[in-house]
Amino acid sequence: MEEVIEKILLTEKQLDERVTEIARQLDEEYAGKKPLMVCILKGSVMFFADLIRKMKIELSIDFMSISSYGNGVKSSGEVKMIKDLDRKIEGKNVIIVEDIIDSGYTMSYLTKMLSARRPESIKICTLLDKPSRREADVKVDYRGFEIADEFVVGYGLDYAGLYRNFPYIGILKKEVYEK
Repeated sequence: MEEVIEKILLTEKQLDERVTEIARQLDEEYAGKKPLMVCILKGSVMFFADLIRKMKIELSIDFMSISSYGNGVKSSGEVKMIKDLDRKIEGKNVIIVEDIIDSGYTMSYLTKMLSARRPESIKICTLLDKPSRREADVKVDYRGFEIADEFVVGYGLDYAGLYRNFPYIGILKKEVYEK
């Protein structure tokens, strides 16, 4: 299966070290605040699970599923809600945990929608950030890694539902997605 990878961009060790650093930062900044950690399914699930396991403060979790990609490699610009939160967020400190922010359309839509529900605060925590591709205005509060405009998979990120289970993040060979 790994013959689809052009090269490994981030190793398991690099991911683990950076996730630990972000967890420590969140622990310091949210001590006593009991944040609601919101996992954006499906791509964020591995990052989210590792992050919250490393956090030492009291927190709660919820899940959302939204998409602007489908099976493509670029955002369609049209955001689709697949699964909403199960709980109210009014007065809560919400931390949205995302796998990657690319065009920013999805996160822009999501933060506007959630802001209307009157949380105490909304912060964005993303594992990967591609600011060179940004088309919508999005402020990233916690960033794992800034990456170039490459199509990446692994550690939860996929192409057409595949390759999420790689323990690292790799650059997908162009011939895989340009068929």
